[in-house]
Amino acid sequence: MSILTGPKLSARLAELPKWQVEQGELVRTFAFRDFRAALAFVNEVGECAERAGHHPDIDIRYNRVRLALVTHDAGGLTEKDFALAAEADKVSERA
Repeated sequence: MSILTGPKLSARLAELPKWQVEQGELVRTFAFRDFRAALAFVNEVGECAERAGHHPDIDIRYNRVRLALVTHDAGGLTEKDFALAAEADKVSERA
């Protein structure tokens, strides 16, 4: 899988406006009504990650969940990261 850079990376970021690149990772922090809702989100994203064979770094702080994505074996951001980010956005809309 090829690393996204330059205009391709910018175009993909424009499709996911709530995400940003921080230190080479695609990141977003989600806020929920309480810890249970945050945990339910994490569990559902975990199922998506398992199906994709691509796993985010997850940080839970009470009602906030930070996801960080990068394709380690490719050495940067790839379509896999953006696909899982889009799925996480859909999951959050249902939460």
